Amino acid sequence: MKQLNKWQWSTLILSAILVMAFSVFIYRYEPFKSGFEITDQLGGNIFPATILSTATTDANLIVPADSDYIGNPKSCIAIRLKNSYANSKLRIEVAETPFFSQSVSEFILPKAGKEYLVFPDIIWNYQALRDNNQAVPVSISVKAELNKKELPQRLKTISMRSINECPLGYVDDKMKFHDTGEFFAAYVNEEHPQIDKLLREALDTRIVNRFLGYQGNAHQSENVDKQVYALWNVLQKRNFKYSSTTNTSLSSNVVYTQRVRTLDDALESSQINCVDGSVLLASLMKAININPILVRIPGHMFVGYYTDKSHKNMNFLETTMIGDVNLDDFFPDEKLDSTMVGKSQNQMSKLTYEKSKEYATRKYRENDSLIHSGKVNYMFLEIDKKTRAQVQPIGK
Repeated sequence: MKQLNKWQWSTLILSAILVMAFSVFIYRYEPFKSGFEITDQLGGNIFPATILSTATTDANLIVPADSDYIGNPKSCIAIRLKNSYANSKLRIEVAETPFFSQSVSEFILPKAGKEYLVFPDIIWNYQALRDNNQAVPVSISVKAELNKKELPQRLKTISMRSINECPLGYVDDKMKFHDTGEFFAAYVNEEHPQIDKLLREALDTRIVNRFLGYQGNAHQSENVDKQVYALWNVLQKRNFKYSSTTNTSLSSNVVYTQRVRTLDDALESSQINCVDGSVLLASLMKAININPILVRIPGHMFVGYYTDKSHKNMNFLETTMIGDVNLDDFFPDEKLDSTMVGKSQNQMSKLTYEKSKEYATRKYRENDSLIHSGKVNYMFLEIDKKTRAQVQPIGK
């Protein structure tokens, strides 16, 4: 076997050192070459309603498919990067936009060789979110440092959706659908400043002398029903018109939405569809301590309420009948429109209220098992303490 001279040995040793040095360089600095990416959970869309309604709660109703994430998913914005060293220090700086202030967040990435999804802190401008009534593009600029090494800056344009867009559900990265119908509760606003005015108008009708909710034991169901009718009556006197507008401009195969008028919008426009009417009447019922229920079936929503404080009995209302509708569309065999000729406004209001209960109760009974099944497009959502612990009113 031929022996190597000292120059050959030196060459081999030097080559080995160079290979090792190059390997260390690749291992240590390749992550900075690849950098990171900005990502989100809803296909490049952010919904003000989800941020406003959960800002003061502990609820995370939209979460990543990968449960091993860092930070708070309610930030809506995340970065994805691969970490090379155990206990790496990550610093993220998010630039200011019209909807949030500049922010700096720091994290420890505990595991080496792992890809992380990290949600930085976002300092939201809640009033800007509340005032956003049309989808607009927003450019998000993010800088990051990993172990004090600066990564290339990244920029992503997302769509800030309208306050009126309520997410119905979304498909996560693992192609699993998540129902987010709880966000309808965000549009039930029992604390709106206009509520007191509406309640005063309802008392002025003399249908009831005061709103007691479930107080009192005698004739409780009858008393609750009279209070709800007083609310129905005052809304009808505002001459609401039925409007079927439900679609939004969003085109996505990741997240699905429905347009919902806020209480402000409904009162200002005097227009409602089934969802608008349900959340409007639910807001008034909740304000007088009657527990409302939002009931959803495919393509439709109606509102219910418990008639007793023990929550054993329920009534339901078809709120589109608050508006100027043709009752023959709901009861074609009864020719109701012809019987309303010559009736007073209060007589017509009482008739539509009773027929609304009849129609909605029938719809509930026809779909009872599916409504409580948890299947997509079906929902039974009580606006109670449990719901309010997760979803608060958006404040509009």
